[in-house]
Amino acid sequence: MFPILRMDIRRIFGANVRRYRIAAGLSQEAVAVKMGVDRAYVSGMERGQQNVTLLTMWHLAEALDVRPVDLLDETVKKGEK
Repeated sequence: MFPILRMDIRRIFGANVRRYRIAAGLSQEAVAVKMGVDRAYVSGMERGQQNVTLLTMWHLAEALDVRPVDLLDETVKKGEK
């Protein structure tokens, strides 16, 4: 089994979104404005409660100035920033 499948991909994605957002010095509101979505949607992504589309992932990566694949990186350890 692929290592990424052992953990919920939405939680991995959410943890990476939060990590990159904080590293960029952006609030959830600022990311939401860049993406054209509600702040609550960004919050839901970070908490692993949103099952995002590829298009949403693309827009989020652009807002955070990262590659879409970076948002799926399962090597980030829990608690690491």
